[in-house]
Amino acid sequence: MTFQELEKQLLALTLGAKAQALRVLVLDLAAWPGIEKTPSIVGGEARIVRTRIPIWVLDGYRRAGWTEAQLLENYCAARRRSGECLGVCRGPSR
Repeated sequence: MTFQELEKQLLALTLGAKAQALRVLVLDLAAWPGIEKTPSIVGGEARIVRTRIPIWVLDGYRRAGWTEAQLLENYCAARRRSGECLGVCRGPSR
């Protein structure tokens, strides 16, 4: 399906159905804000958005006992205020 086909179908939805579609998209996008995958960058591994820092590197340090502050200081200092890296450094909600 092309984006134009999808757009046509979305515009034909009722207001309630549009709200449901929006909710699904927002929840999907918010699952891991700040993480992306691009086949040509770091072998397609999940990484912090607009960087070459793979998530597995941060996870390895977290498992080795690094604190959130250490991860932010060493890997995310430039993005700390934007919040792009904070959720990644914290890991999944427990």
